[in-house]
Amino acid sequence: MSRRTGARRRLGSIRLSLVLLALVPGVTLAAMWGVTTIQMFSEGLRLRDQTELSRSTGAMGTDATLALQRERSLSAAFLASPKSSRAALDAQREETDKAVAKLVGQADAIEKAPARISDRLYSVLGSVGSLEYYRDQVDDPSDITAQQALDQYSSIIDDQIHAFQELSQVDDGDLTSQAGPLVGLEHAAELVSREDAHLTLAWPTGHLDDRAWTQFTEMVNTRRWLVQDQVLPQLTGSAKAETERILASPEWQTLQSVEDRVLAARNTSAGADRIDLPDAHRQWSAAMSKLSDRYAGLIQQQTTGLLQRSADKADALLLKAALLSAGGLLALLVCVGMSWRITRSLSRRLRGLRRAAVSLAQERLPDVVARLERGETVDPESATTPLDYGHDELGQVARAFNTAQRTAVHTAVELADTRRGFQKIILGIARQSQNLVNLQLSKLDTLEREHTDPDILKGLYELDSTASQLRRYEENLVIVSGERPGRSWTEPVALIDILRSAVGEVAEYQRVEVLTEEEEVFVAPPAVADVIHLLAELIDNATAYSPAPSAVTVRAQMVAKGLAVEVEDRGLGMSEEDYTSFNEQLAVPPQFDVVALADDLRLGMFVIAQLAHRHGIAVTLRSSPYGGTTAIVLMPHEIVVRERADTGATDGDGPQEGPAAVDGPDAGDAEASAQPQRGGAARGSDGTAGAARELGALVTARTAPAAPSAAREVLPRRDGLAPLPRRVPQTSLVEELREEAAPAGDDDTLDDFTAEAAASSLAGFQRGTLRARDDAATPPHADETPVVPGQAAGPVPSTPPADR
Repeated sequence: MSRRTGARRRLGSIRLSLVLLALVPGVTLAAMWGVTTIQMFSEGLRLRDQTELSRSTGAMGTDATLALQRERSLSAAFLASPKSSRAALDAQREETDKAVAKLVGQADAIEKAPARISDRLYSVLGSVGSLEYYRDQVDDPSDITAQQALDQYSSIIDDQIHAFQELSQVDDGDLTSQAGPLVGLEHAAELVSREDAHLTLAWPTGHLDDRAWTQFTEMVNTRRWLVQDQVLPQLTGSAKAETERILASPEWQTLQSVEDRVLAARNTSAGADRIDLPDAHRQWSAAMSKLSDRYAGLIQQQTTGLLQRSADKADALLLKAALLSAGGLLALLVCVGMSWRITRSLSRRLRGLRRAAVSLAQERLPDVVARLERGETVDPESATTPLDYGHDELGQVARAFNTAQRTAVHTAVELADTRRGFQKIILGIARQSQNLVNLQLSKLDTLEREHTDPDILKGLYELDSTASQLRRYEENLVIVSGERPGRSWTEPVALIDILRSAVGEVAEYQRVEVLTEEEEVFVAPPAVADVIHLLAELIDNATAYSPAPSAVTVRAQMVAKGLAVEVEDRGLGMSEEDYTSFNEQLAVPPQFDVVALADDLRLGMFVIAQLAHRHGIAVTLRSSPYGGTTAIVLMPHEIVVRERADTGATDGDGPQEGPAAVDGPDAGDAEASAQPQRGGAARGSDGTAGAARELGALVTARTAPAAPSAAREVLPRRDGLAPLPRRVPQTSLVEELREEAAPAGDDDTLDDFTAEAAASSLAGFQRGTLRARDDAATPPHADETPVVPGQAAGPVPSTPPADR
């Protein structure tokens, strides 16, 4: 799995995952509970509304239907005998009007009913509205026949029965199935009532025409099929028992007997348009009178019972919905509560484990490491606090974490011990090497005092410079080991002497130019050795990474925040990324890491950073306008001294280790000016005669402006090369060490001063005489090249650089 794919599948924190783990099932259960509750309550409420609608419209419609059936029979009797009494008809019309008025009064309920029901009921109401017209035709037939008037009653009753059938189609299947036989009974009763109206209208005449007989036959056959094949098989309980009693009654048998006689009358009649009716008017009327009351009562009873069962079912469904909703809500709350409690518990334990891990990583382990760096003794067992999270999976993770932190602390202690041991080994080797180098420098100092031969002095100065470099490398090992170099000063040292000493510890010192105007600036004694070493590392780095014979310029100047020293080379420079990386290394206190140093050995940068942070010095690398690198060293005011109380001890207060940086490459003048330091050299704490090494390296060190007594003179050279600048003798000495000025007439002899004369004057000065300088004024032969003591034919090779 790719890293990107894995990131897409992660939800974030484990706490969020736990919350979602508890939230998703809870939300799902809540949604299911809500949907189920709404659905059950909706079914119950809808069934109750349907029951109320059936009670308000269906039952009233049934009453209106029965009333219309009775009115139709009485209207048929009146049409058959217009001169008979109207009292029964008028009374029935009033009863019909009351039933119809109740139905019309439910207009609001009809409006809220479903479309399939409201359409039927609106049809009933529309038909009832035209009832008065047909009553007028019954009273005084003028526009329509008697049969058409009776058919209008039948149309209204059919609409009402169909509306009741629609009302019986409720959402409960059981109730719908129970309403089916009841609707069938109403159809059967309607057919019997129509038969009665047909026969009632025809009894006075005693016959039926073919069309009336055919309609009567269809009604009889339809009703018999409906009762036998549809109603009786579906009826249950009391309704079925009551129906069977009606069908077995003598009245029903009389009714069927008369029907059979009417059906058979066509076969015995002479013509098809005049079918004689049997003489059964009284029997039919008596049977219909009793049967009408019985099936009307049955229909009303079954309708009322069905509506009651529907209402009870609706109430039961609502009660069930309420109970299930309450139970579901309780179960949901319990589930959500348990999930939330478990989630909080796991989240709290995970947060505790996380805090423990973060505390170990950010507090305890850094504290252990800091204590180890301070050299304190750390007990791994007491430094680690065991975590106890039970015996489940989190407990196992906690125990594994305990093992990990103990291992980490043990490893840190072992690494600290290893580092201290390694540092002690390096320090021991460095101290032994320092002793040997110091011994070598002392012997070189002795040899330089004893010999006057220029060639020998040249070799000795080269060895002296190499030994000074080697001493600096040994001091690097001491600094890496966390200790301080052996050299120390008790008085402030002039800035120019600091710069000269730093340049003198570099192999290619000939390429270094020192530019400074700060003649009255000194460095505090505790920082002298470290500042010299730091500047020497930077200057050596600059010479190593710039091509010969390009110059390396060292500038020093006081600024607002202290003393700034710039070391600029003209090499290839580095990339911006490298500058950023090196500046980050120099900006933080370096840590000794054997593995890191072995993997990327930038020992010089480590030493520079260590020395800089020891004294609050800021070292920054940046690109030079010449394409190379400029190192800026900013020394704070705390280690810079502007004036020294004892100005007479400037050149002899402490060991000026390494070759001295002088104004020009005139060895004679340089050595003559510094030779008193050799005789009475103030040695450093490492026991070396540092002043002697100031004469081993000749560099172009300029102080601007130059002192009036140090005016330069340029002598022409016989070999055609550019002449070298010269200084007046003794200008580099302090006043206490200067000899009396030479007579004015001696100035002419300075024009012919040569390198051999400088070497001879140094030898004579070492023997305590001043005659050698005057005797060595003889010019060299034309084929001889002046030899400058301490200047090799080529630059002294240095240790291969690894800083950049």
